[in-house]
Amino acid sequence: MTNYMCQTCDVQFEATEQPPEICPICSDDRQFVPWDGQKWTTLENVQKYHANQLQKVEKGIYTLQTTPGFGIGQRAIFIQTEQGNILWDCISLIDETTVELLNHLGGVDAIAISHPHYYSTMADWSRAFNNAPIYLHKKDADFVFQKSENIVFWEGNSLELWENIQLINPGGHFPGATVLHQYDPEKDVYSLFTGDIINVEPDMKTVSFMYSFPNHIPLSAKDIEIIRDRMAGIPFERIFGAWYKRNIMKDGRALFDASLERYLKIVRPN
Repeated sequence: MTNYMCQTCDVQFEATEQPPEICPICSDDRQFVPWDGQKWTTLENVQKYHANQLQKVEKGIYTLQTTPGFGIGQRAIFIQTEQGNILWDCISLIDETTVELLNHLGGVDAIAISHPHYYSTMADWSRAFNNAPIYLHKKDADFVFQKSENIVFWEGNSLELWENIQLINPGGHFPGATVLHQYDPEKDVYSLFTGDIINVEPDMKTVSFMYSFPNHIPLSAKDIEIIRDRMAGIPFERIFGAWYKRNIMKDGRALFDASLERYLKIVRPN
């Protein structure tokens, strides 16, 4: 019995004798099955040829990136707080070196993931850190293909995880799409960790709102308006996205508002 991992989205599945016929995450129209067909690998194979890089952004915030790139290529973000440490989003490669590095920084007390493309090897990450709870929005429960007793399905538009930390469901990319909002009292700064739900673009001055990134399908006006309404009144100076060094470090709220209105002008029917 093997926990097969989709080679395209790098999400790991429940153990089976043979690999699944297809990855339902990639066959969904937000993602894609490669033109040459479905391919599978395993965590053990990824460990042989890849390594993780831990980089400090600033005090209390570190990024984890797999090199050479694998699967979708997103990063995970390790956030230290007074209440505990959070692994925001997830990457598939987990190994002894990575676990030792994060334990040296205090370990992982909770895992929260923005959407199913980044579920990766979340069950392994949880087990490696004393069965840390994995917070997923219940609207995306049908996209969980590896069971774990440590998954906590939450509902509604927001969930206070700890003091000064909340999960918000703005929707959009997936029904259960989630962002993490943090106020750091030591720095007196509000930050938004978004994956690609609110996608930080390469200019670090704009964000995008897409139904499918690889297939270039924008969200509908209705979905963008829901994001606008659910994010109304929430302060944030900084936005940390899904990709390498995609960090907006000032004026995040104003840039978000301007990008949102620009998208609405493009996609709203006349």
